[in-house]
Amino acid sequence: MALTEFAVRNAKPREKPYKLADTGGLYLLIQPNGSKLWRHKYLFMGKEKLLAYGSYPLISIAEARAKRDTSKKLLADGADPSVKKKLDKIAAATAARNTFGLVADEFLAQMEQDGAAETTVTKNRWLLEDLAAPLRGRPIVDLTSAELLDLLRRIERSGRRESARRLRGVMGSVFRLAIVTLRAENDPTIALRGALRPPKASGRAAIVDERRLGALLCAIDEYDGWPTISAALRFLALTCVRPGEVRGAVRSEFDLKAKTWHIPAGRMKMRQPHDVPLSRQALAVLEEVWPFSDKGDLVFPSVRSAQRPLSENAMNSALRRMGYTKDEVTAHGFRVTASTILNARGFDPDAIEAALSHQDRNAIRRTYNRATYWDQRVTLMQEWADMLDEFRKF
Repeated sequence: MALTEFAVRNAKPREKPYKLADTGGLYLLIQPNGSKLWRHKYLFMGKEKLLAYGSYPLISIAEARAKRDTSKKLLADGADPSVKKKLDKIAAATAARNTFGLVADEFLAQMEQDGAAETTVTKNRWLLEDLAAPLRGRPIVDLTSAELLDLLRRIERSGRRESARRLRGVMGSVFRLAIVTLRAENDPTIALRGALRPPKASGRAAIVDERRLGALLCAIDEYDGWPTISAALRFLALTCVRPGEVRGAVRSEFDLKAKTWHIPAGRMKMRQPHDVPLSRQALAVLEEVWPFSDKGDLVFPSVRSAQRPLSENAMNSALRRMGYTKDEVTAHGFRVTASTILNARGFDPDAIEAALSHQDRNAIRRTYNRATYWDQRVTLMQEWADMLDEFRKF
């Protein structure tokens, strides 16, 4: 006879445990302490087995019967409900260990193994460890589009639209890694495409007026901070490369006799090696800072250690101390300065693009340009260095 709600609710504890039978092997075990526990007795391959479904009233009669019926369907299919329950627990525990943070760390390690640029790895690490910190302890299979959007919207409201956009993209990469390693079934970031506000477009702050550029160069010459910072800024202006490429420069990359700086592909944004012809002025800067790297290989070591490069913000911080705001000039803006002035003065645009290491999409043309424009670039870099000296006299 099936149990009733009245009978279950009013069952009183006794000196010894006793059972109230329902149907299909389901019963309620009444303990001396008053707890009421759902149990299901069944046969599998001729052996009597027992399943626990929780306690009453947390599990109602209807819920206990639904669990019993699920178990009976498994039995009908030839499966043991007890084994299925153990496997489900193992799967849940495994899923709990496969957190977003764990997969994100694997993704970052994979980036490093694949030879991604140090700055790229650092930026992605900041996104996945700092901005995505609220997600790191969550099982990756449990994360939903709504939860991700809530985090991204909070970042967006703080004014960091570009960071929110980048985080959505790199989280998608983490989910794709989880999918191919069988730790997730879908990528919830796909549903978020178009859900974020586009970042405000802003170019690199740069000085393109020749007279004002001359004043900036004089300020850099007179800068009384750590000497490698002033030297790095001068070298940056003379070579038209990116700040990270100057900061990470090592002695072995320079052929001073050939007056050439060989930057390997691993340190270039576009993952292509780049050779820079060195003007007399650039060689003079190297001669000036060379002694600072006697105890290491870095040409522009940091203030704290010869084994560490200048920090990412060192050059920009120096520009701020000189009185220039971030809206006036940035270290990366030196490339904009060179491109604008050189193009305005009528230099060969293709040679300028080659000097800036801008990659032609056509691989054959790109190889051709690297060879064809070398002589023009040697002349261009020397004339550019001479022009910078003239600007200082304005």
